[in-house]
Amino acid sequence: MQQTDFIFPKDFLWGGAIAANQVEGAYNVDGKGLSIADVKPVGNIRFEKDFANVENGIYYPAHEAIDFYHHYKEDIALFAQMGFKALRTSIAWTRIFPNGDETKPNELGLKFYDDVINELVKYNIEPVITISHYEMPMHLVTEYGGWTNRKLIDFFELFSKTIFARYCDRVKYWMTFNEINNIAHSPSISGLQIKPTDDRNKIIYQAAHNQFVASSLATKALKKINSDCLMGMMVSYVPFYPYSCNPDDVLKAKKMQQNQLLFSDVQAKGEYPFYILNKFKKENIKLDIHENDLEIIKKYTVDYVGFSYYMSMVASSDPSIASQKGNFVFGTKNPYLKTSEWGWQIDATGLRIAMQDLYDRYNKPLFIVENGLGANDELLDEFVDDQYRIVYLKEHLSQMKLAMDDGVDLIGYLSWGPIDLISASTGEMKKRYGFIYVDKDNDGNGSLKRYKKSSFEWYKNLIFTNGEGL
Repeated sequence: MQQTDFIFPKDFLWGGAIAANQVEGAYNVDGKGLSIADVKPVGNIRFEKDFANVENGIYYPAHEAIDFYHHYKEDIALFAQMGFKALRTSIAWTRIFPNGDETKPNELGLKFYDDVINELVKYNIEPVITISHYEMPMHLVTEYGGWTNRKLIDFFELFSKTIFARYCDRVKYWMTFNEINNIAHSPSISGLQIKPTDDRNKIIYQAAHNQFVASSLATKALKKINSDCLMGMMVSYVPFYPYSCNPDDVLKAKKMQQNQLLFSDVQAKGEYPFYILNKFKKENIKLDIHENDLEIIKKYTVDYVGFSYYMSMVASSDPSIASQKGNFVFGTKNPYLKTSEWGWQIDATGLRIAMQDLYDRYNKPLFIVENGLGANDELLDEFVDDQYRIVYLKEHLSQMKLAMDDGVDLIGYLSWGPIDLISASTGEMKKRYGFIYVDKDNDGNGSLKRYKKSSFEWYKNLIFTNGEGL
């Protein structure tokens, strides 16, 4: 592995990332409304999903999750033991506006996040807040049709202004939509229910446009309330490699990369890129774009680029090769990479490539706000020896360090799931990411007791030495 004498800045934000719907539980406590996450049973991958009401006799993982709602002090104390400089979490829209379209917020919901943020501040842990993380109010789906409806722009703007006014004195780093680009292959995260007879692309791009406008209006509101606060965007970034030097493979990889870059281009550059405008023209996709939309998007771009990184993908123009799937159902198998238990190909060097790609394209500070290894950890004698996770993290962080030595400006690194949580895609508990084991299984059984893993002490030492352990 290549070595470097690069030294991490003293203010580098080491920490972790969680999401409200994957940790909090308490789904109907203190006035919280029903969200799209609350109606998803185990094994329900978020691709094309018809939403339904909660049914008796079905286990819904988000209803209890790991009960962070009642354990947040204990969990934050454990993060503080590791020396966290930052913790990313999200604010559940339905705790603040239970249906999403109210005009007055739920005070009990606001108070809960006051308490969480105050607990973080007590330990000098910087809160990093995502406004919307895969848990929009169900009412906005059933009554308005999700993000295809422009009325959601106003609802989201009020939600954003409400939490900015309440927490901006303690929260510097914000992001609008978690992995906004995933709407392209998982439209249900934006409350979309697409029928086979629908114009799928038009629906998805219209919903994305409405989110772009909402994101820019939130950025405008944030700057008005506190100009020192920073707004970021958040994408799931995947480098696409050509399978070979065949120009057709290279071109296909470029096209697949463009489909992903659209979302960061609009939010970071403030305009629709030429390739998507050409696509709209050729496919006769006509969006409902209001008079000031493009001006708002252009004027209120993000301050930094937040992204998750878990894998790279390969593109092949040869159908016989392209059929050899590498990650889930996406991409072609890369013969040079190993694969995790959940079918994700592991590519540490891809993180360095991702950082170079994004920084070169946008010249804005980057923030790695998700990265980690999901594995089926085994608890033995109240301990998990997860050396494989340490190896994974060390390899990825070493590549991150090299990218910073290349000149990439990086705010910090937040590992995904510093404590075990329910999977966003499948609701599983056995797919564990944490440095802290939570006693709960896929059926919802367990004491919820927390146990430290081997990686706990490793990450603690890494933070204490500011990355010297790499």
